[in-house]
Amino acid sequence: MAAAAEGGGGARSASEAPKIVWNQSQQRFETEDRKAYLEYVIRDGGQVMDIIHTFVPPSKRGLGLASLLCVAAFDHAKSHSMSVIPTCTYVSDTFLPRNPSLKALLHVEDIKSSI
Repeated sequence: MAAAAEGGGGARSASEAPKIVWNQSQQRFETEDRKAYLEYVIRDGGQVMDIIHTFVPPSKRGLGLASLLCVAAFDHAKSHSMSVIPTCTYVSDTFLPRNPSLKALLHVEDIKSSI
């Protein structure tokens, strides 16, 4: 039954993807234990999310947490009609090459200003 998949525990909990929560007051997406997080800054009156830092402690590396944090941030930006600046090198150098479809959300500077 589908209801079993919604359960909050049991033998599956150790293998389930960690929950990522939005900490709006601190401008972060983070794991429930708050040890792994992605920090951002909102720019241009709420039009742009600048992802400035992603952190996963050594004890939690290799679990895909940085990617989950990025997916949460990009999903949030998309659902709020924001574009994204990938200042964080993990986002620009690792996450986006692995997820090329998300490049459509990247912020493009106004080139006319330099003419």
